[in-house]
Amino acid sequence: MSTKVVTGTVRFSYLNVFKPKAIGEGQDPKYSVCLLIPKKDKATLAKIRQAIEAEKKAGAAEKWKGKIPANLKTPLRDGDEERADEHPEYAGMYFINANSTNRPILLDEEKEEILDQTELYSGCWGRANVNFYTFDVNGNRGIAVGLNALQKKRDDEPLGGTITVESAAADFEDDDEDDMLG
Repeated sequence: MSTKVVTGTVRFSYLNVFKPKAIGEGQDPKYSVCLLIPKKDKATLAKIRQAIEAEKKAGAAEKWKGKIPANLKTPLRDGDEERADEHPEYAGMYFINANSTNRPILLDEEKEEILDQTELYSGCWGRANVNFYTFDVNGNRGIAVGLNALQKKRDDEPLGGTITVESAAADFEDDDEDDMLG
């Protein structure tokens, strides 16, 4: 059982959706994204919290012998508390990490499939179709987020040192090659 949520507009970070990548040593490669959810997006946050509560109840009934574990790991985290010092883009945001072993569906604003890998990058904004589900593995119990699909809505400054055609063109505007040869 899982609970599907379609978000409002969120920012994509640590976007890895064209080729699966192993996050840790010895782990299976997965497609993944960190969704930065503005704290003012009350509708998306309410859907996420409802999905987490639904999965807590389902996990208690199906996996955890009628009780919600005290050490339950939940996916919704506060960017101001955990990451804003090192990553300013997390300020004023909550975040969740979503992943899948299956390639997610990637759409543009007109709901056409995105094939050009430069169109979707860490830093752009869009909507996400994710599913929340319970896990119980080697004593680790919690709720995880599966990645189903992303829809790009708008561009923004790339995160994590990603370079775009526009930023590369700007870098080469100054044509002073004679200075180096002199």
